[in-house]
Amino acid sequence: MALPCDTLLQNGDAGAGLFPETGPRQGGTRLTITGENLGLQFRDIQTGVRLGKVPCIPIEEEYISSERIVCLLNDATGYRVQEANVEVCVRDCLADYRALSPRAFTFVTPFFTRVLPAQGPLSGGTRITIEGNHLNAGSSVSVNIGRHLCHFKKRNSREIVCVTPAGLTPGSTPVMVDIDSAELRNPEVKYNYTDDPTILRIEPDWSIASGGTLLTISGTNLATIREPKIRAKYGSAESFHNCTVFNNSVMVCLAPSVADSERGFSDTGSGPDEIGFYMDNVHALVVVNETFSYYPDPVFELLSPTGVLELKPTSPLILKGRNLIPAAPGNSRLNYTVFIGETPCVLTLSETQLLCEWPNLTGQHKVTVRVGGFEYSPGTLQIYSDSLLTLPAIIGIGGGGGLLLLVIIAVLIAYKRKSRDADRTLKRLQLQMDNLESRVALECKEAFAELQTDIHELTQELDGAGIPFLEYRTYAMRVLFPGIEDHPVLKEMEVRVKEVQANQEKALTLFGQLLTKKHFLLTFIRTLEAQRSFSMRDRGNVASLIMTALQGEMEYATGVLKQLLSDLIDKNLESKNHPKLLLRRTESVAEKMLTNWFTFLLYKFLKECAGEPLFMLYCAMKQQMEKGPIDSITGEARYSLSEDKLIRQQIDYKTLTLHCVNPENENAPEVTVKGLNCDTITQVKEKLLDAVYKGSPYSQRPKAGDMDLEWRQGRMARIILQDEDVTTKIDNDWKRLNTLAHYQVTDGSVIALVPKQNSAYNISNSSTFTKSLSRYESMLRTASSPDSLRSRTPMITPDLESGTKLWHLVKNHDHSDQREGDRGSKMVSEIYLTRLLATKGTLQKFVDDLFETIFSTAHRGSALPLAIKYMFDFLDEQADKHSISDSDVRHTWKSNCLPLRFWVNVIKNPQFVFDIHKNSITDACLSVVAQTFMDSCSTSEHKLGKDSPSNKLLYAKDIPNYKNWVERYYSDISRMPVISDQDMSAYLAEQSRLHLSQFNSMSALHEIYSYIVKYKDEILSALQKDEQSRRQRLRSKLEQVIDTMALAS
Repeated sequence: MALPCDTLLQNGDAGAGLFPETGPRQGGTRLTITGENLGLQFRDIQTGVRLGKVPCIPIEEEYISSERIVCLLNDATGYRVQEANVEVCVRDCLADYRALSPRAFTFVTPFFTRVLPAQGPLSGGTRITIEGNHLNAGSSVSVNIGRHLCHFKKRNSREIVCVTPAGLTPGSTPVMVDIDSAELRNPEVKYNYTDDPTILRIEPDWSIASGGTLLTISGTNLATIREPKIRAKYGSAESFHNCTVFNNSVMVCLAPSVADSERGFSDTGSGPDEIGFYMDNVHALVVVNETFSYYPDPVFELLSPTGVLELKPTSPLILKGRNLIPAAPGNSRLNYTVFIGETPCVLTLSETQLLCEWPNLTGQHKVTVRVGGFEYSPGTLQIYSDSLLTLPAIIGIGGGGGLLLLVIIAVLIAYKRKSRDADRTLKRLQLQMDNLESRVALECKEAFAELQTDIHELTQELDGAGIPFLEYRTYAMRVLFPGIEDHPVLKEMEVRVKEVQANQEKALTLFGQLLTKKHFLLTFIRTLEAQRSFSMRDRGNVASLIMTALQGEMEYATGVLKQLLSDLIDKNLESKNHPKLLLRRTESVAEKMLTNWFTFLLYKFLKECAGEPLFMLYCAMKQQMEKGPIDSITGEARYSLSEDKLIRQQIDYKTLTLHCVNPENENAPEVTVKGLNCDTITQVKEKLLDAVYKGSPYSQRPKAGDMDLEWRQGRMARIILQDEDVTTKIDNDWKRLNTLAHYQVTDGSVIALVPKQNSAYNISNSSTFTKSLSRYESMLRTASSPDSLRSRTPMITPDLESGTKLWHLVKNHDHSDQREGDRGSKMVSEIYLTRLLATKGTLQKFVDDLFETIFSTAHRGSALPLAIKYMFDFLDEQADKHSISDSDVRHTWKSNCLPLRFWVNVIKNPQFVFDIHKNSITDACLSVVAQTFMDSCSTSEHKLGKDSPSNKLLYAKDIPNYKNWVERYYSDISRMPVISDQDMSAYLAEQSRLHLSQFNSMSALHEIYSYIVKYKDEILSALQKDEQSRRQRLRSKLEQVIDTMALAS
């Protein structure tokens, strides 16, 4: 059947529209062709569409007669074709029934190279961008993350955007892109599912109704979210704010506003209906279970009933209102800004008013108050000229009233101005006092953040180098014999004659056998303690010597100790002393032996558990103290926990970044060190040694006294800096130590630690040296920068007249020259006591960590040391034996037994445990912590008042919490299963075996024997009188020892 001519496809009419114009070689592209006369029926074009030689199969369901053909492109990988025009043939494809598209279709090879971001939460919802080329080819695209479809958003030639689905498990997942029939794969491109973020804390946990205040959000995996938002809902009001992520654990958000809510806000804070976060598809965070409060917006009074207030330029503006400081817990405060026109003013804040001081302004200006998202204008300020008398008025008064009237007016003006200044100063001082707490809190927060960074770096260094623990032998000697470095128990006895040596060893062996007889040892100790000449020092020495001699017999030593403690308790109760005084002071051998017993048995616990927080506290304390000036003479510091060691004046100083040449290898990279321009040269050397040899034990690094500090300027110019030299400033009887500021050392200077120069280097006989020295001195007086110092000149300490006193930052407080005006501040010195509070806040976390570790029965998976449980059970048994039911007495016994006898000593003296150097300011601060530790163990209530010591006031709020920890600790221990005698024996035997040869037992016995010699008659008499001693013939055995030793001597 023939078709009418007007329905035939005319040449050139077809292919007017072609979509898409590119596609993958693998085919599968749905090609849409639009035009005219594209056949009357589907069968007319069923086999007549192709691109070059590549067939395109029309789809009947999508065919529109004469207007549109949709066909599915076949695989073109077998054809050598890059681009081709679409050919459409109707029926027999005669010349008049064939047409080509005016634009060619291009075959491309799509690929992708990366995905951004490359990670996101397991719950999905992350908007990701897949980057590559030809990604807009073809008619359809699908993206899979693993087995799940990524929700497509948009694409162009270089990227595809989609939203990730939820993952199954955390970890890397392949990204698969399909464009039509092309399957794009890149094994190097993975998408990493991470655990969903969590929110741990919102600080501060409050805002005002208008929001806009800065919130610090702590959590985990926060960095996996690209655009987190915080949301809040209160009544009908709901709002959002974007957040800025700093790292995985911290992000900062502006609090959302709920001011439009129809519900009111309580002065004590109103909790929102919901507070949460939009973090991709992490639905668990849309509402978080965090305590958060909204406080009412501040309310300000109008400047005047008319809204316009007239003021003089020098008068402060006082804005009165309420709710200016919300009654929120914590140290966070609102950050107010007040603009006079466009100019911000200096603010002083109190609970009911803002005092605003501005630069010289005149004219009319709008006043605007901003805090967070709150903004309010209480009116307009009209500032008029301060000039009271114009020139014509003065001339008129002079002509009419004469000179006398002019003088009177001048006096009145001066008086009025003085009164106004005094009133303004008084108001400002009152507001400054109100503002003091917030200043302390801010200083504390900034210092803590900086210290946290330093401690984080220190922790990373410790992971590599380890904490410098002392070996067991050195640790034990420092506790047992403090201050004695080379004790006889560490060495062999020096005996030159062999026969004498043999007799001595025989006698000491017999004496050692006697000491292992419990009755002899108990009689020996009791007899010594009964002698009036047996001093406190002797008691401690004998206790330490006995424990070192019995180091290999710990089970026997424990039995002796228990008997001595039992006797001590009996004696204490018989003498009608208050039971709480037991073990309070070291007045007996037993108490010192108890300290030594814990010292031996808690070394492992110190090394594995408590040592780390103690070392971190020491490091944090040392670093915080060294961030501010420390007086090298008095030991006082800007940052201190001890009132006695606090610099009570303003010291101006700058932090300098110094580049230290590595003393071990000058070609190695320079070490960057922070110092203060007010540091003495020795203080700088100590800081340099700390930085260069960080991670090295103190005993294994050079000492500051053995090194010189060399300031280098170029290759040749090198100057030795010293604490004292010919340039040292002397004023009357006072000589000030040289500092970096004295030498005009600037930020970024290069310095080096070099071995101390020999004596020839410091001789001033040569004329060359004298010329060089005078040249240096003249330069030092005129130099504006270190570039003018070009001589390598050693500094010579001059001969000083007797009576010259050294000083560094402050002179002695009782010195008559020390006037209040010299202190650099008009504030009374007590105002600086707030720095104690700031320092305490900075170190709070480290003190808490130490106390929590000590007062905890679960130490990172390891069990409570058996010695603690065993000794506490022994004390409970003694209390039961004497029918003591008072829990306070039992608590006090345990506190005096362990915290007082062992932990306080370790906290005050970390150098007993670690290879470190403790300076005087650190020692003073550790003493405050140790006192707080002891107060926490006490059951008595401390009534505090204005006259209480500052260290008691400093931790007054924390001690009740610490006391709860102690009570819980003692309670947990009492509920633990009793240690069997068999288990304790095995434990003590193992401890004896581990440390058997740490001390020379013969030397220890020889030292103990010296007390036998001193109190021979008394001891022999006591052995003779005692019946059990007579049965065991202990007196005759001791006499045998004495006779043998007599032969040796």
